[in-house]
Order: sequence, then C-alpha cells, then structure tokens
Amino acid sequence: MSEFGKLCEIVARLRAPGGCPWDREQTHESLLPGLIEEAYEVAGAVRADDNANFREELGDLLLLIVMHAEIACEGGQFNIGNVVRDVTEKLIRRHPHVFGKSDARDAGAVLKQWEAIKRDEKKSDQHYLASLPDALPALMRAQKAQSKVARVNFDWTELTDVIAKVEEELEETKSAMASRDRQQIEDEIGDLLFAVVNLARKCKLDAESALQAATDRFVARFNRLEDELQARGKRLGNVDLAEMDAIWNRIKKTPNVQRPTPNAECF
Repeated sequence: MSEFGKLCEIVARLRAPGGCPWDREQTHESLLPGLIEEAYEVAGAVRADDNANFREELGDLLLLIVMHAEIACEGGQFNIGNVVRDVTEKLIRRHPHVFGKSDARDAGAVLKQWEAIKRDEKKSDQHYLASLPDALPALMRAQKAQSKVARVNFDWTELTDVIAKVEEELEETKSAMASRDRQQIEDEIGDLLFAVVNLARKCKLDAESALQAATDRFVARFNRLEDELQARGKRLGNVDLAEMDAIWNRIKKTPNVQRPTPNAECF
C-alpha cells in the first residue's frame, strides 16, 4: 500500500463507527476554517523558506483534503479516487502542448491556451469571469480578475497608463473625501486599491505578497520602536506622536535586516 493509500485508510478508520469521536463529528462546513488556516500556514512556511515546516504544513493541508473527500464518500457524492482522476484528466486535457499536438511553447501562449480550453469546458457559463471565485481574499481576487481579462487582451500595454490610472483614482478619492459622502469614499478607495493591484501585476508582483511583506516590515519596525521606548523607561500609550515619529524615522533609515534589492522591472 502506498503512503497516500495508508493515509486514506487511516482517515476512513477515524471516521468509521468506533473511530475518533471528534473526527466523526466533522462536516465540510466545520472543516473550512481549518482548511483556510492550513493553506495560509503553507504560504507562511514558503515565505519563511522553512522546508521542514513547509513539509509539515503540506501534510496538514493534505489531511484536510482527504477528510473532505472521505465525508463526501460517506454521503455517496464522490471519493478521493474521483478527485485524483478528475485533476489528472484536467492536467492532460489542458496541456496539449505536452500530451497532444499543440505548438504553444512560451508561457504566454500556454496561458491563453489554458483559458481557451477552460472556456470551452465551461460553455454553460454566461460570462467569462463567471468562474472567478467569490471566496478569495480581496487583493488576490482583484489580481486574478485582472490577469484573466489580460489574457483576452483587455489590458494596458504601457506602464505609464497604469500609473496614470492610479493617480486618477487617487484624485477621485480626494474629491470623494471632500464631499464627505461615505459611500462615494468607499467606492473610490476601492477603485484606488484595484488600480494599485493592477500596478503590482504589471510589475510582475503579487499584490497579496507585497502587502504581506509591507505589513511584516511595519510589525518589525513597531516592535523596535516599542523596545526603544522600554529602554527609555517609557510605555506605549504614554508617549506622544512626535517622539514616536522621531524614533520611527530613525528605525526606517537603519533597518536591522538587509533585504535583497527587488526586481523593479515592470512591463
């Protein structure tokens, strides 16, 4: 028996009568928070370049996938074999340049081919973006929408046009704030965020990862600010903004970790 088969057998036993009471109580819905959490923990291990943790987190994620499949099997819907077969067939079907006679060779041609095959498979969808998942985090969903429409040529070719759009949305946000219309402000900030995500995409960056890295830098700097205050015998909440700003600006100029220079090439 393969290691994967052994895992599936163990999960089935845990779910069977006489198995684990906790596992037997689980449903697709109850497992969702854990599934999302484990996916983020996988991402965290990758970003931390922690191979041991990456391996462990992939295992935890795989366990939840097998659990979902086992619950579906118990309900007579599908089993893990169906899941594996479906994704295997999809990979073969959508890679005709490997398993068929397509002459697509570069990454751009392959992506357009993938989208064309996917549209053909989903002819029942009324609109091209019907398959865009509603449950994705907002930044990720925005970038996925932009990437998909770019594959059908709905995209600026010049980076200057993208930057101009960001500036336009910023001006509209300022106008909305001057109007004090809460709904208009929300709409314009949303448009501004969408435009900034598009700028990240055009610079071949992942907006979600870029914001995550920015937040990590903020947390690290704030921790250093707090340490500095403690060294002065002071506490957060008892120090005015001017003093904290002075410390913050000094910390920004003297980072404690030398980060590699990012690839700033944009297209």
